[in-house]
Amino acid sequence: MADQELQKDKVLIANGQGFWGDSILGPIRLVNEGPLDYLTLDYLAEVTMSIMQKLKSRDPQKGYATDFVEMCRRVLPLCHEKGIKIIANAGGVNPVACREALAAVIREQGLTGMKIGIVEGDDILDDLSSLIDGGEEFQNMDNGQPLKPYLDQVKTANVYIGAEPIVEALKLGADIVITGRATDPSIVLAPMMYEFGWTMEDMDRLAAGTIAGHIVECGAQCTGGNFVHWKEIPDMARIGYPVIEARPDGSFAVTKHEGTGGRVSVETVTSQLVYEMSDPANYITPDCVADFTSIQLRQDGKDRVEVSGITGRPATDTYKVSISFHEGYKIISQLTVAGPEAVAKAKLCAEIVFDRVAMDGVTFTDEEKFVEIVGTNVCHQGIVDAPEDPAEVILRIGARSEDRAKLDRLGMEIVPLVTSGPPGVTGFAGGRPKATEIISYWPALLSKGKIETRVSVEKV
Repeated sequence: MADQELQKDKVLIANGQGFWGDSILGPIRLVNEGPLDYLTLDYLAEVTMSIMQKLKSRDPQKGYATDFVEMCRRVLPLCHEKGIKIIANAGGVNPVACREALAAVIREQGLTGMKIGIVEGDDILDDLSSLIDGGEEFQNMDNGQPLKPYLDQVKTANVYIGAEPIVEALKLGADIVITGRATDPSIVLAPMMYEFGWTMEDMDRLAAGTIAGHIVECGAQCTGGNFVHWKEIPDMARIGYPVIEARPDGSFAVTKHEGTGGRVSVETVTSQLVYEMSDPANYITPDCVADFTSIQLRQDGKDRVEVSGITGRPATDTYKVSISFHEGYKIISQLTVAGPEAVAKAKLCAEIVFDRVAMDGVTFTDEEKFVEIVGTNVCHQGIVDAPEDPAEVILRIGARSEDRAKLDRLGMEIVPLVTSGPPGVTGFAGGRPKATEIISYWPALLSKGKIETRVSVEKV
């Protein structure tokens, strides 16, 4: 522990967004429904970064989670009144533009004097060539391939940074901290480090804060959302988003505001704990390696779970890097096929489409074709029995290729099935499909010494 005097004996941290597109009501309700010290918001997934980079390429003032700015417009006055600080990785690939947009909202609302901090340095897209020349191979963690042969296909490259620069921004007085690709747990760990004076040597406490962040990183998924016993979850429309009651020794409680829907139980928390966990004894983050097998859970009354006993070890000497790259194009469309022998008719529809484009000189290999008949147990094949003769199915049909023109030609032959295919083709969704780019994920590692984060705090 650091020698500094502890500021609080507990800190309330709530996470109101599990991804870009999560309900805007989550953070709004959290701020209104009860006491909070920190509101954290997790907007980023691997595919999100490529979407944001595409937006930035079209407009240099874009590339961040615009939902974040609009949400802040609704909660900032009350956050300012209650003294709630906000931490979000909403900056995406453009934290500076995100700060500028948020500052405009603050000025509009007459809340001048608030301080916005941003963390930069995670975006290494422009540095990839020099890093590779310096010996970093960025080997794909799934197949071991080096990145260099694919360098001209790369769209984004972002390091998963940790809690330290967020803590630095808080020390500089930031009321709001915006980051790029900070890890999901780190945005929750950071306020604990700041408030309790934890250092990078406090391994067990860092691991505890990391696990707290992991529990709440998907928002309501730990308070009854996506829960196997969903019928037992009350008032899911008003499901409460999670609140962490953190303490200086690293123990904490998972709870939610009173009067909200959902449930916090050992079972709901455990369900989230095993989500995207990998090796439970070695949960690797840029801040530490947390041991999930050390976790002790105890129900402590209604909608309150105590978490304790967590242990951790020093972090690795590498950062994980999220790289997205171009891998061709795809097209996908769907038709509703109803009536007797719906499955046989859907199969025939797929054959007709590929045969017709072949007549026009456009062919696809079996590996390039995509045909899926929803209603025949495609989601649970081999787990539960499929219905023998469903009254209706959805035909999802498409292909992938490096040739966009081939795919667009395929898309032209799907709608005609309504009048020139078997009977029962009753619904067509989305209009004529167009080819879209395939963005694939390339996970890699990078020596930590090659990265330097930058923190700046400005008063509005």
